[in-house]
Amino acid sequence: MHNNGSHKIKQFFFVLIKLSIVVAAFYFIYTKIVENDQLEFSKFVVFLNKNEVFSLKNSLVLIILTGFNWFFEITKWQQLVKVIKGISFISALEQSLGGLTASLITPNRIGDYGAKAIYYTKPYRTKIVLLNLLGNMAQMIITTLLGCIGFTLFARQYAIAINYTNVITIGIIILIIGLFTGMILSKKHFKIKGFSLISVIDFIKSIPLKTHVLNLILSCARYLIFSFQFYFLLTVFNIDLNYYDAMLVITSMYLLASIVPTISIFDVVIKSSIAVFLFAYIPVNEFIILSITSLMWLLNFVLPSVFGSYFVLNFKLPKSVD
Repeated sequence: MHNNGSHKIKQFFFVLIKLSIVVAAFYFIYTKIVENDQLEFSKFVVFLNKNEVFSLKNSLVLIILTGFNWFFEITKWQQLVKVIKGISFISALEQSLGGLTASLITPNRIGDYGAKAIYYTKPYRTKIVLLNLLGNMAQMIITTLLGCIGFTLFARQYAIAINYTNVITIGIIILIIGLFTGMILSKKHFKIKGFSLISVIDFIKSIPLKTHVLNLILSCARYLIFSFQFYFLLTVFNIDLNYYDAMLVITSMYLLASIVPTISIFDVVIKSSIAVFLFAYIPVNEFIILSITSLMWLLNFVLPSVFGSYFVLNFKLPKSVD
């Protein structure tokens, strides 16, 4: 009788936690949309209607691009998890969108690591966190590589003054911190949840090369999709800018935005500020850029998180025998 009551209490708190996650996510989304100091919501809606952003053609293109963006992300997750356990595309979709919703209010979407790991039993969880890290690292590598190329060309084309002394100094500081951290982590006694750095490296090495390559290819495909979506929105707002020049700014924007630590819900604020600064060199009207970054956020974060909330509410802990 006591065990039955204890089980019901646990179930109650479990449901309460799931509801709290969804309510918190929607509350932050609501406040970000309605109480946006950069972009007044009523003016934003009027501006979108005036430019026929949601005409049938535009809506189809935008939804298809958002769909492909998340298709590549979900496929990437499915392929990564396959290293330790085969999962269906539907399961990967549930974990990816559920993880997105649960991580919206956490810094740099760090909550996504825990949210995805909890879909698995304890023996898998540390490896799931590492696989998630590999997926995010691949995306960061693509963002950094294309961003550095884009920003270098952008700086040359628009004669932006760069203090290379400061850049080199920051680079050296990052290198020293990296080396110091590496030395600490390499100590045999240093462990994270029972895993030493050596065992982590061994696990990464055990992953087939084709999985690492596919991880990078899918990350690149995703990057090209959402960067093209940004360009498409520029054309929707009748900005006369060729694809090459637009990509110089877009790749630079994503590079600079990726450097700044932020809570996902405020990601739109960071990207908006950086985008306004960079597109001022073109120049493009500030209100248009704020509208585009807000639309990108709504399409690629808010819309998927709405579907993700369904998966969060219907989530059940995995059985002990997986």
